[in-house]
Amino acid sequence: MLLYLGLGIANCIHDNNFIVMILIDILKTHNHQISERLMHIAILTFDAFNELDSLIALGILNRIKTPGWQVSIASPTPKVKSMNGLTIERHINLSEACEADAVIVGSGMKTREIVADQQIMQQLKLDPSRQLIAAQCSGTLVLAKLGLLNDIPACTDLTTTPWVKEAGINVLNQALYAKGNIATAGGCIASQYLATWVIAKSQGIEAAKDARQRDQVGQQEQRPLEVQAQASAFAAALLGR
Repeated sequence: MLLYLGLGIANCIHDNNFIVMILIDILKTHNHQISERLMHIAILTFDAFNELDSLIALGILNRIKTPGWQVSIASPTPKVKSMNGLTIERHINLSEACEADAVIVGSGMKTREIVADQQIMQQLKLDPSRQLIAAQCSGTLVLAKLGLLNDIPACTDLTTTPWVKEAGINVLNQALYAKGNIATAGGCIASQYLATWVIAKSQGIEAAKDARQRDQVGQQEQRPLEVQAQASAFAAALLGR
């Protein structure tokens, strides 16, 4: 199953809220139900992490209140400091993260150092046959180095693009791409895409809409046709059409 949303690669994409709600509205028109189940999502967060990746995903995913739904920050050390100096404590370590039902890899200023650290990389035993796996911006480089993108094109940001290409991966000029249980995204607010993708894949479209709708209260502006077309492509791909 392929998922496509072509917005053009960028360091920052500002209309993500808008598009996420459109694609959810379109998906809602299809009778596509995914049963609720227990779910543990781990957000891999390394030293010099980007707050917009880890913390936005953490916030959106925690809007799901289904019993058994758990979202964890996973790090190789008990505490990690963000690229802007914010220090947070992890919930779980990397070994525990690898047992999660879904894993999101955020980006950061030291990703190239992370992928060169064999002690860290050897702990990341991710498996798309049993997990949803997603990555944003430089997190895509982690998936590439783990060999998870060998047959899959990927999305990332402009800075990371040459490094992902050097790893032999075809980088797409768009904001989000998913195939099966793997998704990659590029753009400073694209964590919304990945969080919504995880919710829709695991809990269903209604749960994804409920998680997003509070950001759209009072927003009644007309939807541009080109944005609706992009969301239609996204929806058709998610439904396997």
